[in-house]
Amino acid sequence: MTARRVLPTPEATDLLKLVRDLATKELLPRAATAERNDAFDREAFRMLGRAGILGLPYAEEYGGGGQPYEVYLQVLEEIGAVWASVGVGVSVHALSCFGLVSYGTEEQKQEWLPDMLGGELLGAYCLSEPHAGSDPAAMRTTARRDGDEYVLNGTKAWTTHGGRADYYKVMARTSDERTGISCFLVPADTPGLSADPAEHKMGLTGSPTATMLFENVRIPVERRLGNEGDGLKIALAGLDSGRLGIAAVATGLAQGSLDQAVAYAKERETFGERIIDHQGLAFILADAEAGIQAARAMMLHAARLKDAGLPFSKEASIAKMVATDNAMRVTTDAVQVLGGYGYTRDFPVERYMREAKVMQIFEGTNQIQRMVIGRALDKDNNGSITVAG
Repeated sequence: MTARRVLPTPEATDLLKLVRDLATKELLPRAATAERNDAFDREAFRMLGRAGILGLPYAEEYGGGGQPYEVYLQVLEEIGAVWASVGVGVSVHALSCFGLVSYGTEEQKQEWLPDMLGGELLGAYCLSEPHAGSDPAAMRTTARRDGDEYVLNGTKAWTTHGGRADYYKVMARTSDERTGISCFLVPADTPGLSADPAEHKMGLTGSPTATMLFENVRIPVERRLGNEGDGLKIALAGLDSGRLGIAAVATGLAQGSLDQAVAYAKERETFGERIIDHQGLAFILADAEAGIQAARAMMLHAARLKDAGLPFSKEASIAKMVATDNAMRVTTDAVQVLGGYGYTRDFPVERYMREAKVMQIFEGTNQIQRMVIGRALDKDNNGSITVAG
C-alpha cells in the first residue's frame, strides 16, 4: 500500500508494519482463490487473533491491544486493501465484542473476552431483520423470561459470519415498548439456533452472510449484557464504531484499487507513451488520490474524537458515507483505467468494484447516514475547541 501515515507512537508504527507484512504475505496470496470459490477462511481470523489484531481497540487486561481507534482503523485499512472480506470480518468481530466490553459485568468479561479478543471465538452480530433493517426498533425477535433463562424466537437477516461464527451478539425484544430491546450473547451450539444457506452475493463472497433462525433458543440470564431495555442503546452506540470500521475498510479498498491502477498505468503504453502520461487518464488517478486522502482524513478525525471521549456519531456517519461513496467511484475508475483487462478476473480491480457496492449499504445505508447527519445539524448549536492530550 502506498498510503503515507503519521502514527502516534513507535509501537503503532511497528504494529502497522507487522499488519502490512501479514496482509502481503499471508492474506493476499489466499484472497483471490477464496473469493472465487465462495470459501470462508476461518484460519485467517485465527492467525490475526494470535497476532493480536482482533482485539486491538480493547483493554490489555482482557487480552486486547489497548490501541486507540486512530491506530486500529488504519490497521483495518491495511487489511481491506488486500482482502475486504477479512477486513469487514475483523470489523464485525470487534462490533460483536463491543456490548460485552461496554456493558458486561466483570465476571462476564473475565470468562468470555480473552478467547473473543484472541480469535479463538469468532463473533457475529444479529440486529437486522427481514422487515427491520434501517429501523431496528421495529424488530420482532423476542426474548421471553422464563425463570433463570430467556427463550428467544425470531429471525435475524444479513448476519456476517452467519452459520460460521462461534457466538452471536443478538438484539431481541423483551417488552412491547418500541425501545424494549435487550442484548444477549448466544453460543453457536445452542439448541434451536440454526442458519439458512448463505446468500449468493455480488461481492465479499469470501465472507458468509446468512439468515439466523431462533426457535425456542434457551439461554441463561447471565448471558444478557446490561439491563433489560439496554439493547437498543448498545446497538446504536456500537454502530457508530462499526461505521468507522467500514469507512476504514472502504478506504483501504479504494487505496488498493488505486495502487493497482497506477501500477498498470505506468507499464501500459499507447501511442508511444505510458498511459499515465496522458492527461485524461492522469486526472482520473489524481481525483482518486484526492478522494482517498479526504476519506482517510475524515475517518481519522472521527476516530480522534472517539479516542478523546467526545461525541462522534455525526462524524462517524460522515466518514462512512464519504469513504464508501468514494470507494465506489475509485474502484469503478480503476476498472476503466485497465480497460478490457479491468473487466476480467485476471486483475483484482473487477472484484474490488463488486465489493465496494455493499459498503454503501451495510452498517446503515448512505441514505440513512445523510438522515443522521441532517438531524445532527438541526441539533448543533455551535462548534467546540478541545485541547488534545
